[in-house]
Amino acid sequence: MNFDYTKHNIGNIDRLIRAAVGILLMAGVFFGVHWVAGLIGAVLLATAWFRFCPAYALFDFSSEKDVAPVGK
Repeated sequence: MNFDYTKHNIGNIDRLIRAAVGILLMAGVFFGVHWVAGLIGAVLLATAWFRFCPAYALFDFSSEKDVAPVGK
């Protein structure tokens, strides 16, 4: 388990999907969706912005292709 937030573990496609879903969830709050969905959307946007996912780091996973997995 390595929580080095300076090393990116989110690839470009994963980042794009997180940003799109995050925006949709946050916009949904204004149209009647529960506020928890907006909170999840904000977390998704934050992980897309910083290109670091703590859950990925917990399992030593990386969706970024040009970087070797952590610990190997």
